Amino acid sequence: MKNICILLFLLATQWTVQAQRPSLKRANILFEQKSYVEAAKMYQALDPSQEVLQKLADSYYYNSEMKLARTPYTGLFTKYKDSLDREVYFRYAQSLLGVKDYENADKIMGEYLGYFVDTPKFIENLNKIVPFTYEIQIMNQSARTGDFGLTYYKDQVVFSSLRNLKNPIYSWNNKPYLDLFRADVTKDKKLVNIVPFSDEINTKTHESNATFTTDGKTMYFSRTNDKRVLVGEELVATVKLYRAELIDTVWTNVKELPFSSELYSTQHPVLSTDNTKLYFSSDMPGSMGSFDIFYVDITENSEGDEKFQYSAPVHMGSTINTIHREQFPFIDSENTLYFASDGHQGMGGLDIYMSKVFDGVYSKPINLGETINSELDDFGYILKEDEDTGYFASNRTGHDNLYAFTRKDNQRQFTVVGDVRDKNSKNLLPGTTVTLFDEDGNQVGQMVVGEDAQYVFNTEPNKTYTIEGHQAFYIPTTEKFTTNDDGNITFNIELAIESYDDAEEIVVTKDDGYIYIELENIYFDFNKWDIKPQAARTLDVLVGLLNKYPRMEIELGAHTDNRASDLYNLHLSHQRAAATLEYLVENGINRERLRSKGYGERAPLVDCGDKCSDEEHSINRRVEFIILK
Repeated sequence: MKNICILLFLLATQWTVQAQRPSLKRANILFEQKSYVEAAKMYQALDPSQEVLQKLADSYYYNSEMKLARTPYTGLFTKYKDSLDREVYFRYAQSLLGVKDYENADKIMGEYLGYFVDTPKFIENLNKIVPFTYEIQIMNQSARTGDFGLTYYKDQVVFSSLRNLKNPIYSWNNKPYLDLFRADVTKDKKLVNIVPFSDEINTKTHESNATFTTDGKTMYFSRTNDKRVLVGEELVATVKLYRAELIDTVWTNVKELPFSSELYSTQHPVLSTDNTKLYFSSDMPGSMGSFDIFYVDITENSEGDEKFQYSAPVHMGSTINTIHREQFPFIDSENTLYFASDGHQGMGGLDIYMSKVFDGVYSKPINLGETINSELDDFGYILKEDEDTGYFASNRTGHDNLYAFTRKDNQRQFTVVGDVRDKNSKNLLPGTTVTLFDEDGNQVGQMVVGEDAQYVFNTEPNKTYTIEGHQAFYIPTTEKFTTNDDGNITFNIELAIESYDDAEEIVVTKDDGYIYIELENIYFDFNKWDIKPQAARTLDVLVGLLNKYPRMEIELGAHTDNRASDLYNLHLSHQRAAATLEYLVENGINRERLRSKGYGERAPLVDCGDKCSDEEHSINRRVEFIILK
């Protein structure tokens, strides 16, 4: 019997060692189960293939461990960049923002978005236009309690926390499941008298983000489903919204809201101040990508058992929502929306934004700036408007913590805002450089517009300004405006700029993607590169066009026929291109705007080999004018 026990022990020990031995199959199972901490440990021990590097980086990314994610993402991009999914670019850029590597983050994010990004300039501009600055302080000195999602409740606060160590461990981050807690806040903004919120509400799964009606008798909160269901090819435990009622001193009648589902998540509820709307985030059908902000209308039900009725969820539109995350909404008494997003331009991770409503339409969100947002996740903003105080959460120290803030008016000046569009198609033109000049012609501001093609500049009262939009292959456009001092601080100016090929008949975009200036061909004598009178007349047209558009830059490309050696023709074409350039310079065109290049016989328009007719030879002998900028 003793020998059998020893044998069983050895077999069990061997099985345990085998089960824990790193393997790609085992690591992938953990990854698919969203056990990212354990998956990362296993991927670290494996050879760095493309799959291993990406899933190791993603495992860190999904737990907001940007310092750790950066290294495998860098390796992934060094070896396998050309075969990566587009969204990997976004995650890599976010990991670089998370360590304030703005130079590389902007480069990768620019490749992802398709236009130039300048985060330091973005932050600098924000400092001038944000409506408030914030003084913040951490509310709990313990850095590892995992607190977030704070809300007002009577004369106390209620928040979400990982601090219940008796809860099961959540494999995503190897930390306890969330519960709701209530606490008092001292005058110096510290959390004290922290106790579990309610045994009737807290369970062995996640509870978070409570919101209460003004009378304190109804609450809404998030709770994770206690089982996983198959959504597509993935087992998922979705998050649902629940309502509970306070009867005497007990929270009871806990019911799932009718628009929650096992197939998608609904979370982060917040009530409007009049209790008639419930805002929340969800990845339900109709969302733009990841999580979006929705709301439902709440009405009292005079019939049936249910006390309230809820409208169908309303998506808040593409001004607010993006293809990435919009979460943690908060609505103030003027219906200004505050929310967290990593889809709008920001400083890294989730940033906090605000959007005011005008005539029922929400305006473009504005980032609240670097006095409250950091390079990591900042979220869960709530506000007491009459006191200009509130709370938010951030993982800037490596763990979720609660912060108190006091906001003060930023000393803003007048602003000019607007967007840049193609004059003819009306399409937005991201990547356009917009420059602001004062009345003396001095540059006082410049920015490269982002995906929404919007610009914003600070100005001063009672001044005249000129604003210019300029993009490659477009004619610079300017608008003048004058500020006043009657209280209107915003001037909306749409810049409509026109492309060269729309403005000029002789400018044509061809199938090869290049933009050509189509002029009569210029000819040279045999074995010569002197500019003949007929060629000069053609080049004078080009001089006129270049004078008309002083920022236009062109390439002068000379081509020969094939009736000599390749080396000879290449030399001859260089000489002819250079002679053409010199003619333009002699006629007043800045040399810096011109490039000359000889192609020899290597790019014929008619590929006739050694059987070319005189006409075909003449077609191949040409000088082409390509717009570079």
